[in-house]
Amino acid sequence: QVQLVESGGGVVQAGGSLRLSCAASGRTFSNYVMGWFRQAPGKEREFIAAMGWSGGNTYYGDSVKDRFTISRESAKNSMYLRMNNAKPEDTAVYYCAAGRPYALARRDQYEYWGQGTQVTVSS
Repeated sequence: QVQLVESGGGVVQAGGSLRLSCAASGRTFSNYVMGWFRQAPGKEREFIAAMGWSGGNTYYGDSVKDRFTISRESAKNSMYLRMNNAKPEDTAVYYCAAGRPYALARRDQYEYWGQGTQVTVSS
């Protein structure tokens, strides 16, 4: 059974940092794209970042470019999202996802999803 489990969410002050983790299990993800999305109340799920499980280029949504960093540690079957210079508008539930999308920002093209972890940025 494939599982993606997020952790590391919580409350952070504006300007602070947080690192989210996503532990993957249940299959080999070597030819998969791993992504992070977020969803704020009343809004659609938004693409944040993506990269290939085997490494390579990284991609970011415009709202987090230059502040967030996606990375992975294959030996631990884990993916991470480092959030720097957090802003109140970053408040959302953050999800990790795995798939083989043609378009990285298309959430409907990801096969597997975690349950999400809440991030709240206080001003």
